[in-house]
Amino acid sequence: MKKVFSIALIGFSLFASAQISLAGKANLIFPTGSPSWKNIKGTVNDAIDGEAKNNVGFNVGLSLKVNLPMAFFAMPELYYTNFKNEFTTANTTFDIKNSRVDLPVLVGHKVLGDMLGVFVGPVASYNLSKEDTFNDFKENARDNFTVGYQFGAQLEIKKLIVNARYEGSFSKDERNFINKVSGEEVRYDNRPNLFMVGLGYKF
Repeated sequence: MKKVFSIALIGFSLFASAQISLAGKANLIFPTGSPSWKNIKGTVNDAIDGEAKNNVGFNVGLSLKVNLPMAFFAMPELYYTNFKNEFTTANTTFDIKNSRVDLPVLVGHKVLGDMLGVFVGPVASYNLSKEDTFNDFKENARDNFTVGYQFGAQLEIKKLIVNARYEGSFSKDERNFINKVSGEEVRYDNRPNLFMVGLGYKF
């Protein structure tokens, strides 16, 4: 018991002495890819030609930075993210919303001390979007939980943070849209790659 207590005390002391900073961040989001659309049950069983219209989105959240030895740092973050894209087929415009909670867990390295750092790591996302109806099509989201990755850089000038990052995907956001009248089924298959740029403020 004493050993456990001693280890816990040492761990707490190291955590307490670590240089930790908390920041609020907000980013503009620019989707860089188009989703895949396919008619999987209907009069046409071919891929639907055309590209969706991507819209600029945003996210806001908190970022914790923990300095590690050898100029490394850990940076877990929590964001609310929102963006959308539009696609028209079967005389119906699908306005696909992406409202989600993102949890990036990033590891970085200081290039110019605390002023400039680069980072990389996985990001887990939970979809908050409700299943919508578009004319006679009812949305059926297949996966609420998806996983991606991020890499980027951030510049710190006193309390101001400027950051830019790219997000790619390991898994897809798959949704089916089923026509309640005809039974026609259209599949949306996407977790878009994103470019993000924004500002932060250290508390």
